[in-house]
Amino acid sequence: MPVFYDTHAHLDYQDFDVDRPLVIERAHQVGVQKIITIGTDLPGSRQAIKLSEEYPQVYAVAGWHPNDATKAEGDIRPALQEMAVHPKVVALGETGLDYYRLPPPGADGNTAERDSARQRQRELFTQHLEVAAAHGLGCVIHERDAFEDVLQMIQPFAGRVPCVFHCFVNTPANWRRLLDLGCVVSFTGILTFKNAQSVRETVAATPLGQFMLETDCPFLAPTPHRGKRCEPAYVRHTAETVCELKKCSLNELSEATCAVAHRFFPKIS
Repeated sequence: MPVFYDTHAHLDYQDFDVDRPLVIERAHQVGVQKIITIGTDLPGSRQAIKLSEEYPQVYAVAGWHPNDATKAEGDIRPALQEMAVHPKVVALGETGLDYYRLPPPGADGNTAERDSARQRQRELFTQHLEVAAAHGLGCVIHERDAFEDVLQMIQPFAGRVPCVFHCFVNTPANWRRLLDLGCVVSFTGILTFKNAQSVRETVAATPLGQFMLETDCPFLAPTPHRGKRCEPAYVRHTAETVCELKKCSLNELSEATCAVAHRFFPKIS
């Protein structure tokens, strides 16, 4: 059976509280042999680490999601540094910039709250990059409506902090710009959606050996499970669609995507 990894899951979410062990076992049964569970704040990151200690096939990424940046204490670098040295913390994140959910301007047009939230996101993003550089780790990047600003912020760290742009839905041209910075991308079940032709075009244009697969579970369940809770086993459905687009076998895709994961997350080896 071809082996695949779910390189971006949220197993700490309460969506899995009822059947988490069964979810992990179902993934194993269909060949999903490694799962990387991603923190979105410090408590969630600590829970991700706890899960990685409990399940041999689970690894953790520690960080604070940009959508909740205003809830973070001023300097989270000490906490990130403490978690970065854990043997099963394989990267920092998810971090980045998200301008889609910024607070709207006030009724009088005042943008102070919006500007403050944007600045806080940038501060936290920088803290992740600095700690990652100090500990030889990569960063898992969340980007929405902020592509140019994210590129500007990671450029000073190029060559020191590898970055993966998770749930990549951008254009082939922008993917090539990331490649120039040594970045990789990761694709979710979105590419199986009927209305996601542009994502499929990007997948088709991205060579094997330059991307990973993920679920972002419990979100973004691929067809035929769309609208239901997603789980790591469903990365197989995404893989099958990628094979159709790339005209390759499951074995070829397995070898390529797992190799990228081992390069980007060397601790999983």
